[in-house]
Amino acid sequence: MGRSHINPPSAVQYRVMRLPLKRGAFARLLATLAFLSACGLPLADGPDTDPRPTPPPTTSPLPQPNPGAAAQSPLRAEYARIEARRVAAGLLRTDGGGPDTPFTAAILTENFIKIALFDEYVFTGNRVIARPTPSTLRRWQTPVRMNLAFGASVPTEDQSADRAQVAAYAARLSDLTGHSVSLLPEGRAETANFHVLTLSETERLAIGPELRRLLPGIPDTSVGLITGMPRDTFCMVLAFSRGSADVYTDAVAVIRAEHPDLTRVACYHEELAQGMGLPNDSPQARPSIFNDGKEFGRLTTHDEMLLQILYSARLTPGMREPEARPIVGQLARELIGGES
Repeated sequence: MGRSHINPPSAVQYRVMRLPLKRGAFARLLATLAFLSACGLPLADGPDTDPRPTPPPTTSPLPQPNPGAAAQSPLRAEYARIEARRVAAGLLRTDGGGPDTPFTAAILTENFIKIALFDEYVFTGNRVIARPTPSTLRRWQTPVRMNLAFGASVPTEDQSADRAQVAAYAARLSDLTGHSVSLLPEGRAETANFHVLTLSETERLAIGPELRRLLPGIPDTSVGLITGMPRDTFCMVLAFSRGSADVYTDAVAVIRAEHPDLTRVACYHEELAQGMGLPNDSPQARPSIFNDGKEFGRLTTHDEMLLQILYSARLTPGMREPEARPIVGQLARELIGGES
């Protein structure tokens, strides 16, 4: 949830980028950025948004500022004001949708095509530009093992609450997809393949060495996207492939520790679901977290169906729209029970 430094339209909130990689360890990068719309909720001017040079390695895995620093940051007050305005406007709903947000099998089919089978950004030279581009179906084949790590600025009570939220959400993703998804116990980062890092501004700026330790071979471009994340980018996920370009093997999500509870959990919901293989957004998707309007701040019934379709055995990684569309349509009809 934030505005990108790539100069997208001002009303856009969620966008996806895939970049070519400079090293052989990863075959593809999916970068999902959440953007803040210009609907009356602007942030103050942020720092230079060009990727920043990585500081020297620290002596501990995560940077160690004063505990509780995130709670005292001016950014926390700014994000709290944004959240309050959104809630007052009826946004960031947590009800999952209801009678006011009906959708049909045909609508679900079109939304899946736009969200799962299109990329929003393309890489041209040294620039990432907004250009909707047909893509392929991508998802995980190996079990997803999540590691949730916090910078020392995050209060202990927030860490405990977030860990419970993410553990429950991982179990929900597993139930929906039929694919093994779980949150690892603390201290098991070395066995994880999906790293979720909740960091303050200071901690994120110094996270480069830890990213390279967690994901050997991660391109400098990817590290720069994270360390150069502007203040009005709320959260981000990068998903990678080794070998097959259509099968994810590693991912890292970055959540701002300064966010108030509702926004922080919304980031967990969106970024972890996007990292499962739903990289795009659509203004027609409703009720959905994959929509640039921010009406919903939790995974909805519509989004649950998208995940069920994505991990159906009738679909395979690498499928493009012409091959996938009739199968997706049939799956949507089965899930909804017709067009009504």
